[in-house]
Amino acid sequence: MTVKRKKLIVVGNGMAGVRAIEHLLKLAPEAYEITIVGTEPYPNYNRIMLSSVLAGGASLDEIVINDLEWYRSFNITLYTGHTVTSIDTAARTVYTDKGVTAAYDELILATGSNPFMLPIPGTEKEGVIAFRDIKDTQIMQDVSQKYSKALVIGGGLLGLEAARGLLHLGMDVSVVHIHEYIMERQLDEAASRMLRGELEAQGMKFLLKKQSEAILGKKRVKGLLFADGEMAEADLIVMAVGIKPNVMLARNSGIEVNRGIVVNDYMETSLPGIYAVGECAEHRGIAYGLVAPLYEQGAVLAKRLAGAPTEGYAGSVTSTKLKVSGVDVFSAGQYNEQPGTKALWFQDETEGIYKKLVIQEDKLIGAVLFGDTNDGALLFSMIKKGENIKGREKELLLGIPADALASPKGNRLEGMPDDEIICGCNGVTKGTIAEAITAGGCTSVGQIKACTKASASCGGCKPLVEGLLQLYAGEAAVTVKEGICSCTTLGRDEIVAEIKRMKLTTVKEVMHVLSWSNEEGCPKCRPSLNYYLGMLWPEEYVDENESRYTNERYHANIQKDGTYSVVPRIYGGVTSPAELIKIAEVAVKYDVPLVKFTGGQRLDLLGVKKEDLPKMWEELDMPSGHAYGKTLRTVKTCVGSTFCRFGTQDALGMGIRLEKAFERLNAPGKVKLAVSGCPRNCAEATIKDFGVVAIDGGWELHVGGNGGVHVRATDLLCVVKTDDEVLEWASAFLQYYREQAGWNERTAQWIERVGLDSIKQALESPEERAALVERIQKTLSLTTDPWKQIVNTPELRKNFEAISLPETV
Repeated sequence: MTVKRKKLIVVGNGMAGVRAIEHLLKLAPEAYEITIVGTEPYPNYNRIMLSSVLAGGASLDEIVINDLEWYRSFNITLYTGHTVTSIDTAARTVYTDKGVTAAYDELILATGSNPFMLPIPGTEKEGVIAFRDIKDTQIMQDVSQKYSKALVIGGGLLGLEAARGLLHLGMDVSVVHIHEYIMERQLDEAASRMLRGELEAQGMKFLLKKQSEAILGKKRVKGLLFADGEMAEADLIVMAVGIKPNVMLARNSGIEVNRGIVVNDYMETSLPGIYAVGECAEHRGIAYGLVAPLYEQGAVLAKRLAGAPTEGYAGSVTSTKLKVSGVDVFSAGQYNEQPGTKALWFQDETEGIYKKLVIQEDKLIGAVLFGDTNDGALLFSMIKKGENIKGREKELLLGIPADALASPKGNRLEGMPDDEIICGCNGVTKGTIAEAITAGGCTSVGQIKACTKASASCGGCKPLVEGLLQLYAGEAAVTVKEGICSCTTLGRDEIVAEIKRMKLTTVKEVMHVLSWSNEEGCPKCRPSLNYYLGMLWPEEYVDENESRYTNERYHANIQKDGTYSVVPRIYGGVTSPAELIKIAEVAVKYDVPLVKFTGGQRLDLLGVKKEDLPKMWEELDMPSGHAYGKTLRTVKTCVGSTFCRFGTQDALGMGIRLEKAFERLNAPGKVKLAVSGCPRNCAEATIKDFGVVAIDGGWELHVGGNGGVHVRATDLLCVVKTDDEVLEWASAFLQYYREQAGWNERTAQWIERVGLDSIKQALESPEERAALVERIQKTLSLTTDPWKQIVNTPELRKNFEAISLPETV
């Protein structure tokens, strides 16, 4: 006899509601006929990863938690782009704005929250937005293409992540905050000031102790007026001052509402058959806005709906983790000292590390970590359990020993409760990982990732996942050797060695001889093999254009609307009136919608049609600036001794010489150089891959800097006296990097992996430097300007006649 399924509707397609459904499908897969209604036109995605999308660290596809196939596989009816407008609680029916009527036996309200917009004049103006969903993210990306100045109101977690993303998009960003220091709800003052210092070094500005009074401008925002009478200019204002539960639907349906939708320990509302979960719910007077409590609520609700025993939800102790451009911050519990508490702290300004523990009656009740947050999850577990830490305070402050994770008996992971969240990004608990290992047969971190999604996002929980693997799998745990991609277990060094040993000469040959599991390769390995072969055999190897990404195949950056950008090379950032007139005439002729100065002192012509590219290149008659590839991008300069009263050397001349020497140089990752004419460092040479800083009587040579998503200051390689020595060391360093680094590995990552000392040792011999210089000069002598090559080759020009977008690798 077939049992008739109950009808379950979830209002809201966000993280909390869908997580409850994921649990329910495991507990009672045949119990319900499930319908999910979501206002956004997307499947379920990870909202907390939006800052990574904005900052360029992830694509929209990468933050999708459950794709459309997942809904189909469980026979879930999904309505995207629908908003539930009313509920007939007597007839147990919901209605959407697009005419859908659906009956339910059980109803889950997972309506989330709305961003809080300050009640000040001008919030309706164009250019005033929140940072809450994909649409907001896309608006910020669009605005950054047309405007330059952004203000983010709110110095909390969300505000800082929004500000960093806008910085990445090239905007001038200031954070407005009413408090005297940022993230005051999560950090103590010492950690907050260290965080502010790190963010200011990345270019973020702060307007603290500022109360917003009114938004200025007519139709579009022009600025922000403060209560003290001061004003800040702005083309974009992002409000990140908090959220408020979305309770309108519940209130209009006669459900008890306070700040949020009032629920009991089983997530039941005041009306039978209706539940609430997530940011819209208020439990014991608290509405939670962090992901871990929402997932804990979802697990309880799923058990309730499945008829499984559960103790109910008793509330959550919360923690916060922030990762912005390599800045790691963690806080949990009560982080400020109160009467009856004592605090221990450790601070190392040189290494940028701060740790603080707050203890009461021999129990850890709060923690703040800055710079080194590896112990955050375990400290958080101790806070939640109320564990006695007497006698171990200093051990916990200075760092939990590595063997505490791996020892199979009596470790903290063993005593951690099963419902403890291990992976905060994806809400994966210890119990889920344990089940994947013991019942699911997972024996490697990769298998656990595929099965549970633990460590699949930011990767910060990987040490804990590895510890659980050792705990539950023991000797059966497999340390899988990770290759350059899933097609092979071979690493970069092994592949390069085999190409050399067997004189392999094509991508296909490498894949066949080295037994690739996927004979066609993938988007990760094909471009890397193409690079390694070209680097090893510069004279013999014929570049495989089909193994390159779209940007490199068409020698222009593709934009999100399918158009391209053209960035001609401007050596050292130095141009002439004639060159500027030529660029302007071409931009007018081809109706270029946006001309923008780049951070590398060049002009970017954006919005160009693919079919117009060769004609524009021909009329510009300038070399490609290689703004699209893993090549030398720019050499930024200041005016140096040519004009500046502080300049000690000719920065302009040196920058132009370096750029002309290395233009068209292929590398494992993009390469940026800069030359500053004095230690004031106006060209920002100390965040470049190779930076040159003038001093009295010589030059400092700096390496391994990065000003992108993961900011890194350079290391000093050496000091030289002459211009020729600068070129010699630059050539040797860049060729050594080309030969030793992995594909897609920037100099910053490479140096952190191999260590500066090993690089210094490799370059200290004049004979070895000379050999490296000879090899790089040979490679450079074989390069041609791709724009001129396409312009002068009819067969290549034909590739630009197609209207449809090219496929990416």
